[in-house]
Amino acid sequence: MKEIRPESLRTQVAHSTMLQVAERAGVSTMTVSRVLRNPSLVSAETRSRVQKAVEEVGYIPNALAGGLRLSSTSNLVAVILPSLDNSLYSRTIQGLSDALVGHGLNLMLGDNRYSSIVEERLVESFMEQRPAGFVLHETVHSAKTKRMLMLARVPVVEIGDLVARPIDAVVSYSNKLASHALTMHLIGRGYRRIGFVSVPIAGNRRAQQRREGYLQALKNSRITPIDKLILECEPGFASGARGLDLLMSKQVKADAIFFAGDVFGIGALLECQRRGWRVPGDIALASFDDYEISAQLTPHLTCLDIPRYRIGQEAARVLLTRSAAKDIGRERVNVGFSVLPNQTA
Repeated sequence: MKEIRPESLRTQVAHSTMLQVAERAGVSTMTVSRVLRNPSLVSAETRSRVQKAVEEVGYIPNALAGGLRLSSTSNLVAVILPSLDNSLYSRTIQGLSDALVGHGLNLMLGDNRYSSIVEERLVESFMEQRPAGFVLHETVHSAKTKRMLMLARVPVVEIGDLVARPIDAVVSYSNKLASHALTMHLIGRGYRRIGFVSVPIAGNRRAQQRREGYLQALKNSRITPIDKLILECEPGFASGARGLDLLMSKQVKADAIFFAGDVFGIGALLECQRRGWRVPGDIALASFDDYEISAQLTPHLTCLDIPRYRIGQEAARVLLTRSAAKDIGRERVNVGFSVLPNQTA
């Protein structure tokens, strides 16, 4: 799929009008209006021509785009997350809220369920509330979502990964570099048969980047990855225990396991304790993130510390700064990460 460049897209959607759609489709503006508002009144062939023209010129109906200027925005900031059930995001939300409330701005939350199509629908729905800005955890979006966000002319801050070319601004860390750093830590401790457990990577950029970082670290250390030691599991504590069981039952057993999520790591650690396995004596464990509950476990998981509260604070700062300025270009804020050695590896 051809990349949509924000610079050209901004110019395109800023000048897209119903008249342009009508001219492209070879119909009147009244026909375009009917297709958009009452499609059943128009023939299928005409609907198809108009809808194709809408996509080609990047037009968004006035019902969504009308009034979306900085001078007429609401006091709401739209935040769309992959899941409202994942407590990891709560620190980021708190950081956002703490930084914005003093400016009279409140949050409205959406759950895209790890789907770009659901995200598209949420953005379309939130547009009607004339938000002062968007904070999006995902960094991969549909073409329509990009068009709507560019037309809104409000700040858009992505926070899920430190992408090179954000829609507007990005505040995050590199999932790939963080995963590489933790894998190198395990290698530095002498482990060579390092397993890797993540959520399914299809359609999940963060999971893909974490696995790439793990594989790159092995390659840099001249360690051949063992395919049977790389697993994908559904989220949950039970999946951590299951991943542990699978990797320890292989003919070639792992001597360390990198869980690309703290929930997996905690589940695996609890399972080791139930079985009486020594950590790190029988198996070393490490995980992405640093859940608050993991600090209460003994031993404390070796993990990556991601400054999630700061991500929220920085995202709010960027959003406020960009609301007050015009044409300041893309912005990338790297909040970094750190490896917490702790006791399990």
